[in-house]
Amino acid sequence: MAKKSKIVANERRRETVARYAQRRAELKELIRKPDTDAAQRVAAQAELQRMPRDASPVRVRNRDAVDGRPRGHLRKFGLSRVRTRELAHRGELPGIRKASW
Repeated sequence: MAKKSKIVANERRRETVARYAQRRAELKELIRKPDTDAAQRVAAQAELQRMPRDASPVRVRNRDAVDGRPRGHLRKFGLSRVRTRELAHRGELPGIRKASW
């Protein structure tokens, strides 16, 4: 089980990313456009840098939805490999069966 503070911090990051996502996308598009003049590009870069660091999506960590385990995350289930295995053995994941051939 991950520390509660780490789980809460990650959730706060997710909220921050969602709050700034649209404006970040607009600024990045403005920076990438070849027809943007240099002054606008510099202003857009400056505004992007003034945003909180937690507004960047790469700072969000995928964690297990049940206990917050940060490693071995399976995106399909939103769970860690350990939790996925436990639930699959108990038959609590619909459509998942142990392989046999």
